[in-house]
Amino acid sequence: MLNKAVLTAFVLCAGFSTLALEAPEQVHLLIPGGAGGGWDRTARGVGTALGRAGLIEQVRYENMSGGGGARGIAHLLERKSPHMLMVNSSPIVIRSLQKAFPHSFRDLTPVASVIGDYSVIAVRKASPIQDIRDLAAAQKQNPSHIAIAGGSIAGSTDHIVAALVFAGFAAEPKSVKYIPYDAGGKAMAGLLSGEVQALSSGLGEVIDMALQGWVNILCVTSAERISLLPDTPTCQESGAEGAVFANWRGFFASPAMPAAQVKAYADVLAQMYATRAWREIADNYGWVDLFYAQEDFARMLIQQESDIRRLMLELGLL
Repeated sequence: MLNKAVLTAFVLCAGFSTLALEAPEQVHLLIPGGAGGGWDRTARGVGTALGRAGLIEQVRYENMSGGGGARGIAHLLERKSPHMLMVNSSPIVIRSLQKAFPHSFRDLTPVASVIGDYSVIAVRKASPIQDIRDLAAAQKQNPSHIAIAGGSIAGSTDHIVAALVFAGFAAEPKSVKYIPYDAGGKAMAGLLSGEVQALSSGLGEVIDMALQGWVNILCVTSAERISLLPDTPTCQESGAEGAVFANWRGFFASPAMPAAQVKAYADVLAQMYATRAWREIADNYGWVDLFYAQEDFARMLIQQESDIRRLMLELGLL
């Protein structure tokens, strides 16, 4: 049943030779979305930490928007680069379930998940709605007048979270008026300009604007209140029954990357957790450490696919 659904994050497998391991000196981080979004922040946060800690000498970034991540996946598979890692998250599971693009996580080599990012529902600071219960009541009374922005296409994580929260208040999930933007930065701009009444997004994409006083976070999809926002209620405690969600973010390689190289990157990402540089970045964004590498990452993905398929069926999104 929907009121017991808890979305947690999870991922895929690897393979190949047994060459001697050497710490990689460079990495090319492929970001399958625009600037300012969750993928962009994660890739640049990880790359910054790896560089500052001296774990990687050269870090390159490449943004490649298109098709909710499909263009980036195709590019990774075509390039077959020994140094390219693509950042991704739960949407790769969601979009493949929807058959929105031809590939799935099974076509890639999982390296490691690195963080969990809770989702939030937020409004402009000047909005007359400053409580998630009031927003849910307004949406239920007149769904066509309450537009919810998200940083990706319909059926994405942001869309599912919005549907999950409003369904927790007994609204019809299909009634949620979701407005997709290309990446979180544009969705935030839509919220601040008044194009939409609320925003569904990852905490890491919203926290800076909240701390600067531009937006008000109505609720967080954590099971308990988080230390970064101790005065902000969880969606569940506010009345959205079952609205608990954590979105994993991690890295994949081309299947052509040798197994020894995959393991070397996974090991470097594991070492990153012990660095001060990483702790400062993760704490700043409110990220939760979520490290699963290779086969463990694969098992997580398969479990999440099962959980999300069930939830999307209940929400009418499949």
